[in-house]
Amino acid sequence: MSEEDLERYEAEIELGLVQEYRAVLPMFGYVVETERRFYLANDVSMTLRTDTQPTCVELELTDAWVWDMYRPARFVPSVRVVTFRDVNIERLPEKEL
Repeated sequence: MSEEDLERYEAEIELGLVQEYRAVLPMFGYVVETERRFYLANDVSMTLRTDTQPTCVELELTDAWVWDMYRPARFVPSVRVVTFRDVNIERLPEKEL
């Protein structure tokens, strides 16, 4: 497989991931971004652990979708994230019926 073939393959996978993201976004209430991953979730709880140096952030996500083009199953019932870096949690606007 040539370098061009590999780049084309990865571009196709990423395009499919973007399309999937747009399709599933209305199903979720939160967007969570860490330094390593991007998640959609319906419930997010955060614990700030100050007993560690540096301070640690623990996230528990329920009913989540994981942005990862190499993951075979992106829908997961729960995710636990532990990080020492920045975390961004956004509440999505309420869905109109």
